[in-house]
Amino acid sequence: MKRIFAMLLAAAMLGCSAAQPASAAQETAVFAGGCFWGVEAVFEHVKGVIDVRSGYAGGQKETAEYETVSEGNSGHAESVEVRFDPAKVSYEQLLEVFFTVVHDPTQLNRQGPDVGTQYRSAIFFMNEKQKTAAEAYISKLKVSKAFSQPIVTEVSELKQFFSAEDYHQDYMKKNPEDPYIVYHDVPKVKALKEKFSALYK
Repeated sequence: MKRIFAMLLAAAMLGCSAAQPASAAQETAVFAGGCFWGVEAVFEHVKGVIDVRSGYAGGQKETAEYETVSEGNSGHAESVEVRFDPAKVSYEQLLEVFFTVVHDPTQLNRQGPDVGTQYRSAIFFMNEKQKTAAEAYISKLKVSKAFSQPIVTEVSELKQFFSAEDYHQDYMKKNPEDPYIVYHDVPKVKALKEKFSALYK
């Protein structure tokens, strides 16, 4: 009897696991805000973010490689794919981090010293819910006059995200003393900790 009960209990537990896989709790967002090293580094320090990958979005598969993208006419933007748990951090909170500490959304086709369409400010939405949220957030920023210059962030449907080369992944972790990282990206992570202490990990 105990053996039958144990088998029934195991079957029930297996059924629950199958009905609610861990991946069901995950969502994905794609952002572009200049060199992907710093964008990746910031989002990696946000609670609820499961994984971040640097890559390319906006162009075709044939041109999704660093040397070609760096020429500035591939249609791609250096981007990051953010997998997150919406029970711990919302898409709207990720938008807030993106616009507050990740980059300057008023710079057209550049961020700091990096110039070209591949460094443009962009949100690549995965579905209509993300599109609506992104457009509403940008509208709120405009109404509140959060920035003295016009916001130039592009909101486009994600066609496909292409992972960047391995040496670009976790670049800040691997190269913490790179002068570019120290000067441009470490301050962004510090700003995240200061302005979003409850979200910082």
